[in-house]
Amino acid sequence: MKIAIYGRSGTPNVLPYVDILLQELKHANVEAVLYHPFYNYLKHNTSIKLTQQTFTSHDELRGNVDFLFTLGGDGTMLDTISLVRDSGIPIVGINTGRLGFLATISKDNIAKCVETILQGQYDIDLRSLIRLETNTPIFGEVNYALNEITIHKKDSSSMIIIHTYLNGEYLNSYWADGLIIATPTGSTGYSLSCGGPIIVPQCENFVITPIAPHNLNVRPIVVSDKYVISLEVEGRSQYFLSTLDSRSVTIDSSIQLAARKEDFGVNIVRLHNENFLGTLRNKLMWGLDVRN
Repeated sequence: MKIAIYGRSGTPNVLPYVDILLQELKHANVEAVLYHPFYNYLKHNTSIKLTQQTFTSHDELRGNVDFLFTLGGDGTMLDTISLVRDSGIPIVGINTGRLGFLATISKDNIAKCVETILQGQYDIDLRSLIRLETNTPIFGEVNYALNEITIHKKDSSSMIIIHTYLNGEYLNSYWADGLIIATPTGSTGYSLSCGGPIIVPQCENFVITPIAPHNLNVRPIVVSDKYVISLEVEGRSQYFLSTLDSRSVTIDSSIQLAARKEDFGVNIVRLHNENFLGTLRNKLMWGLDVRN
């Protein structure tokens, strides 16, 4: 078995757990390969003896590794979408961050996690992706996201207007700071903070959520992910921001935008003692009396 390890440079809270993970894999006779920028960060900031090979791109992972482990938070897991792409490599998220809706495996359970996965005691959750199609390629080959597509005003200028269509049929013109189109996975992210609903991952839907809408009667709407969602943006400013998860580019009103479900998904490893509803209760403290 071969396992790839991904982490972000400049995250010192991750360092002790990298050593634990490497030691556990070594004891289990599992070969590990490290993301090259992360390898360099470890080399210059820890005393860990590194003898592992490294990788830098998705081409080096496809067909060569069995799992991709991430050390960090949900944002770290989102980074790996451009590495696994459509390879089907399962992603194991070890949470050294804060909330952890995606990276649900506790940093204190690394040894148990490795043992459990080697024993095959896990499930795979297939998470849908959302693809952004444009008349000019603005995100290159990785024009899809796990959480959401966002259109946002670029600076502190006045609000923008986003004309929105479902399969060519006019839905609404959103006068707002921006608009989020979220997958079920992304429904617990930016969309949730803007008042959007939580959607169970297996639901075949998108959530369209306005960001600070001018009209207070404009609310988030849940639509089928079979729809193609077309967007036309206008505003006083010439430029706007388009984002796919944490990646963003500046666009203008000449860019034609359409969102649809991607043809493939991403495999997320879930241990047998975990489930989405349990994660909701734990992370959002549902059912707890938090009054003083």
